[in-house]
Amino acid sequence: MKGLAEFVMRGRLQALLVTVAGAGSLMLCWISAAVLALVTLRRGAGQGAWLLLWALLPAGTLMLVFGDSGPLALLVSTMALALVLRATVSLPLAVLASVPLGALTGLGLLAFGQGMLDQMVGFFDEFITNLEQQLSSGEAGAVQLLRPTAVQVAGMMGAANGLLSIACLLLARWWQAALYNPGGFAEEFRALYLPPAVTLALTLAAVALASLGVEYRTWAVICLIPLNFAGLALVHARAAWRGRGGGWLTAFYLLWLFFDPVKLLVVGFAIADSWLRFRQRWVRPGGDDSRQ
Repeated sequence: MKGLAEFVMRGRLQALLVTVAGAGSLMLCWISAAVLALVTLRRGAGQGAWLLLWALLPAGTLMLVFGDSGPLALLVSTMALALVLRATVSLPLAVLASVPLGALTGLGLLAFGQGMLDQMVGFFDEFITNLEQQLSSGEAGAVQLLRPTAVQVAGMMGAANGLLSIACLLLARWWQAALYNPGGFAEEFRALYLPPAVTLALTLAAVALASLGVEYRTWAVICLIPLNFAGLALVHARAAWRGRGGGWLTAFYLLWLFFDPVKLLVVGFAIADSWLRFRQRWVRPGGDDSRQ
């Protein structure tokens, strides 16, 4: 991946080729988004905007032909986060910016992407119907599972866009550090911290949305995205402090990806760290640390 970043930063033509090549692909648009963020962070908003305009051509074509606005939303959202990070030099603020971007993505789908939502609802309906048939047996009776609505799917897509845009931004930041400031990204990410007032506001917003009903629980997830990344930063800081290797973090990320209780646990870590400042407590006064 570092080799790709080196290639991109050789010149405008190289960056343009990689960005345009991935922007029209459902599987590779995240690479284009990360390249956009890298160029924006390193060379400024003008260079990033120039690349974005070219990337909108294949991404927009994909949306018009197939009705999939995902790559377009990811490119624009990642660019916005990169602009926030470049202007503020604050990773927490950039991560927090994913909340309004995720919400706007979901609202945009409800307003202008009804066709795509109908396709997604139909896909889930077919999948759940097949699952019900497999779970149903003669004596056990029919099994009925809940089917997502268009509102739920829009919230899910908004949450996915917010999550992926942060991931692309972090990849770009890692590329930037690997090329120009080795080791800098690790320190920056491990220090990611959200103040108590922010965590309280995000938590209350998530609870309020979830209390509106099942349809809005996916929208509540959007508010928890920054807390998840703050919790993951805490896990990375703890692993580095304890001297854990990459294998331990890989196993943890697999658990985090596939088990929702682990995600909630990470959110709990972030909330607790916001009030208790664990990273400061791990180091004794005078700089002497105690690994317990």
